[in-house]
Amino acid sequence: MTTSEADHATDTDTAPGHHRHAFALLGTVQATLIFTLAAIAVPLPLIGREFGLRRPDLILLSAAYGLAFAGLLLFGGRLADRYGGRRAFAAGLVLFATASAAAPLAPGIGTLLAARFAQGAGAALVAPAAMAVLRVVFPSPAAYGRAMATWGGLSVLGATAGNLLSGVILALLSWRWTFAVPLVVALTTLALAPRSLPRTAPSRGRTLDVPGALLATSGITLASYGLVVTDALPWSSTGVLLPLLAGAALLTVFLCAERRARDPLLPPRFLCDRRRALALAAIALGACGTGMTFVVLSLHLQGARDWSPLRTSAAFVPFAVALIASGRAAGPLVARCGARAVTTAGLGTGAAGLACLALTGLDAHTPYAYGLLPGLVLLPAGAAAAFGGAAVLATEGVPQQQTGLAGGVLNTAMELGPTAVFAVLLTLGGDAWSLAATGAALAGVAFLNHRTT
Repeated sequence: MTTSEADHATDTDTAPGHHRHAFALLGTVQATLIFTLAAIAVPLPLIGREFGLRRPDLILLSAAYGLAFAGLLLFGGRLADRYGGRRAFAAGLVLFATASAAAPLAPGIGTLLAARFAQGAGAALVAPAAMAVLRVVFPSPAAYGRAMATWGGLSVLGATAGNLLSGVILALLSWRWTFAVPLVVALTTLALAPRSLPRTAPSRGRTLDVPGALLATSGITLASYGLVVTDALPWSSTGVLLPLLAGAALLTVFLCAERRARDPLLPPRFLCDRRRALALAAIALGACGTGMTFVVLSLHLQGARDWSPLRTSAAFVPFAVALIASGRAAGPLVARCGARAVTTAGLGTGAAGLACLALTGLDAHTPYAYGLLPGLVLLPAGAAAAFGGAAVLATEGVPQQQTGLAGGVLNTAMELGPTAVFAVLLTLGGDAWSLAATGAALAGVAFLNHRTT
């Protein structure tokens, strides 16, 4: 397909009204990818009892999807740029759907682990490819910026839905039914994509940086795994130090190799932009704060307060309402006030929410209405606004042929926040300290973002 043919296809496929259907389809998939990450948390104890798993096995099962997702995102972004967004999107969905169908049929931990890793690999191709397609759906910078302001909140919406719906599914059916949601969404999207999504032209002449992909994937996966297992092993143990040091070494070699590569997987100057770096930090810390809140409060409510899984899920309903309301407002606010102002205000509001939860939320004798509710409203309201503004800042000025790369980097920040930062904070201090420290980090990034011109 020539450039003119691609432009014609874009103009035809994104006629008025059609772009809304495309955005709805892509956005549903993006939220589902994070739903799949979060939905395993509530049923994890039941899976452990059914398969007779020890704590390290449960940690690996919980992290398997995220490890593959985060580790392969950069390469997935390059594949989307090289072969075209819609083609990569469909290929990733096929793998994601196949793994989602295999997971509920798993007779043991080995099959379930393999399915979760395969789900993550499929998601790592789908997520950046979806952003590459989105760039074609909204070719003008203004329209793309408005779309990204809404897109930024979809991941945390998916995480919220995963925590809420998994509790309901668990109460009514079985943990195996939690995999029905990603399977149905993937199959439906595969059926609708040919009619709803525009064709995207591949980037001719670009090579795949396979050595860089292997180094980045191995380094991110090993380092993330080393951080995750600190929940069960001491920092000085071989099981933590070996993957951490190996991962750090591989990432160092990756960064050095990228400086000499003819067509690098991650161009070094891509992260040199101060606004983009702060936006990615905002996304990582925001994802860490929301993910940490779900884990810490779920354990607190079911442990210290002896709440049922269903009642625990219901406690997060105000979180979801505030998130949806703020997410809907993020686009118009970015258009009116600017992405930087919205990001700064969102980070400050999220920091206040985490401070409230740290001060009163973990006291078992404090009533829900003023012990937990203020934080469960302020945090999602701020996080959704911050994600919306930061997504615009992280992708602003990126050439269309690097949209997949931008999607890979953005989603990597989203994944590494709950994996890496969360693991470090929880092992260095208690739950209240971890919530407060994350809030302080959000406030710090808000200050730096405000000072950036």
